[in-house]
Amino acid sequence: MRATACTIFRSVLHSRFRAAYLLLLLLWAPRLFAQSPAPATQGPLLTPAQFLGYELGTQFTPHAALLSYVEHVVQHSPSQMKLQRYGKTYENRPLELVYVATPDNLNRLEDIRHNNLRMTGLEKGTVQRQQPAVVWLSYNVHGNEAVSSEAVMEVLYDLANPQNQQMQQWLQNLVVIIDPCVNPDGRDRYAMWYNRVRNQQANASPYSWEHHEPWPGGRYNHYYFDLNRDWAWQTQQESRQRIVVYNQWLPQVHADFHEMGPNNPYYFSPAAKPFHADLTEWQRKFQNIIGDYNRQVFDKNGWLYFTRETYDLFAPFYGDTWPSFNGAIGMTYEQGGGGPAGIRYTKADGDTLTLAQRIAHHHATSLATIQAAADRHNDLIKEFENFYTNARTNPKGEYKSFVLAGSGDPGQVRALTQYLDRQQITYGFATKRSKLKGFDYTTGKTDNVQIEPHDVVVSMYQPKSTLVKVLFEPKSVLEDSLTYDLTSWSLPYAFGLKAYALKSRVEAAGSQPSAATVKGSAAAPTERPYAYLARWNSLQDVRFLGRLLQQGVKVRVAEEPFETEGQKYQRGTVVITRTGNEGLGARFDQLVRAQADSAGVVVQAVQSGFSTSGGDLGSRSVRPIKQANVAVLAGPGVDATAFGEVWHFFEQQLGYPITVIGTDYFSTVPLAKFDVLILPDGSYADILAERNLENVKAWVRAGGKLVALEGASRFLAGKKDFLLKTKPADSTAAKKASPYAALRKYADAEREQIGERVQGSVYRVQLDNTHPLAFGYGDTYYALLRDVPNYRFMPTGGWNVGVLKKNSYAAGFAGSKAQRVLNDTFVLGTQDLGRGQVVYLGDNPLFRAFWQGGKLLFGNAIFMVGQ
Repeated sequence: MRATACTIFRSVLHSRFRAAYLLLLLLWAPRLFAQSPAPATQGPLLTPAQFLGYELGTQFTPHAALLSYVEHVVQHSPSQMKLQRYGKTYENRPLELVYVATPDNLNRLEDIRHNNLRMTGLEKGTVQRQQPAVVWLSYNVHGNEAVSSEAVMEVLYDLANPQNQQMQQWLQNLVVIIDPCVNPDGRDRYAMWYNRVRNQQANASPYSWEHHEPWPGGRYNHYYFDLNRDWAWQTQQESRQRIVVYNQWLPQVHADFHEMGPNNPYYFSPAAKPFHADLTEWQRKFQNIIGDYNRQVFDKNGWLYFTRETYDLFAPFYGDTWPSFNGAIGMTYEQGGGGPAGIRYTKADGDTLTLAQRIAHHHATSLATIQAAADRHNDLIKEFENFYTNARTNPKGEYKSFVLAGSGDPGQVRALTQYLDRQQITYGFATKRSKLKGFDYTTGKTDNVQIEPHDVVVSMYQPKSTLVKVLFEPKSVLEDSLTYDLTSWSLPYAFGLKAYALKSRVEAAGSQPSAATVKGSAAAPTERPYAYLARWNSLQDVRFLGRLLQQGVKVRVAEEPFETEGQKYQRGTVVITRTGNEGLGARFDQLVRAQADSAGVVVQAVQSGFSTSGGDLGSRSVRPIKQANVAVLAGPGVDATAFGEVWHFFEQQLGYPITVIGTDYFSTVPLAKFDVLILPDGSYADILAERNLENVKAWVRAGGKLVALEGASRFLAGKKDFLLKTKPADSTAAKKASPYAALRKYADAEREQIGERVQGSVYRVQLDNTHPLAFGYGDTYYALLRDVPNYRFMPTGGWNVGVLKKNSYAAGFAGSKAQRVLNDTFVLGTQDLGRGQVVYLGDNPLFRAFWQGGKLLFGNAIFMVGQ
């Protein structure tokens, strides 16, 4: 007993995460010492129950204890297992992988990895034909779907157990990579809560406290992002670190373990429609093969399951689809249970679902997946190599090149190329001006397009061409509109860049000339310029502004276009004059240049305040920007992911301070302490009950700025003093409706409902770019609509900055009824209220942090509007 505790204690002390783990150990210690588990580094290999001191399924295991068992198993199997720490979470919990192979294969693990990459063409060299297949199993990407990290301990024990001859036989043909917990922060948020509130004897009643997670729940990571929707975008620290290692291997099979509502049975492949058109016949076939292995186990045990429903293979950002577009057989496994289920749960049919049952099911599908891959490993290797050979030599689709205008904002172009680098997508830069025929994303038409030198060129003739096609194609073919999530995500729209899709190959070179971040007039030195000018085009520019303000630099913004020293500048240009910053002394130039360097922003040093056209730099049209004290609401009533997107934007993308205010004490907060209050998407009827709403309005009238996103805008619409109004129902359509319209088929109910929805569809929003909310944009902005903004144009007193006119659709699915509503509709704008402003964002420009083109818009709402 004591020896085990000391061993674990010493391993914790040697961790860089000492404080967090000591706290976890103290929470876990009573049961640890009571059950007398054996030491991690002495004696035989222990089962999970022997090591933990309790049977799996009787409580949830904290992440620290989970990793302690993982380490125990690896230490007892040094010839067959290797542990790799590949990163850490935002809350400093370790992220680890376990590699499992035969002793011979473990000794040549790096050779196997490099040979695997040679099969893809991402590495050069001779491919060795004798190669084990690589299977990657990911557990607990959603923190409160906690059963899979319980099951993984049994899986690891089976893989390490020398008495398990069947498993040892399977390993002859495989390298198995196991991620025991993809989302440790979310898991511990759930596990610690549940272990704290559960009854001594788990209460199965659905009405018991232990089945009702408090806000925000454990599903998400630290910033309340859904990591299962971040595989393609890699906006989160956990995703970026994991994908670096994933791309070093590119496995043949990837399985992702989840849970769904507790009244459901178990789901495994084959998946539901729609399948993305670029999934190969082999990938579809092997989904069925693995499904057969799972079915045999479930049939033998009499366990309920379903296939070919709900979980499709269409959008590219999941743990089944993104690996699939990288050549793997990608699968989702879903066990009924999730956060509400706890240890025991009485289902609607009266049966009791237990954690032990859920563990058994995930354990069974893990082993069946390993077995299927082992039995068919030669086929997996052959088809994997074919996938990449075809990608390089005979890429799919009508388009063979995608070109993005390099003349646009350099910060946005840089953000795109950095993203392509993370995806291992190769690109080059156009070497000459040429006119070709291609699809223009801006107009939505195929026409003659002009390619300029230094435009970014992405060729389809490369190993990652399937992923390129999926991410770049203007419109994905949707075989069935009943899909699980978004239906459009094309990168040119997401990054807001002018782009073309061409059916021909475009000549490109490997590098682009680098530009200095500080430029000056050729006629004058730039050591002590009159002012620095920074164009306003992208997130990098917002970051630059935010850093200057925090350093105490006085900054102004040009509200009208102007020309000086032979260059033209548009509205939104940031003006940093020496006058007004005298207090910084010699630090002024150094500070501006250093922050420009850090943010990756090009600033122009000018020697005069005179403009050859437009206002001079001392004009009234060049007004000050003050540092804003920003607050955001969080807590019950606010959508957790919407809040997380705002929180992440400020902390991780801008590095700008923000105060989070809880909805439970919001009524007691002196709003006069803040300049900006952000209301993320949510339900505000209780949060902004009559008295609170009046207090908010009084604060705005006194000079505050209220930024209302999505549901917050809907809540304010029609309220007294707010100019935003919803459109009336279409009475003409109601009159024309057939008297038989009410005679509907029950089986068609779901399909009828989607007629009123948009499912991540791209729409072209018309902008008034003379308004500060649209500074830095052209006359359009591509919005990713997931809801129908059904608003009238605002009357006099308000500004309709972004609207949908007729025929604004660009890509994705929108139901017929939704399409009618999405004509002549307000999307974003402002109104004055007293000395303050209300900013309405009917669309969320920060959605999942991947919609890059909207981030400047949100920056405008914070820094440019109403200063």
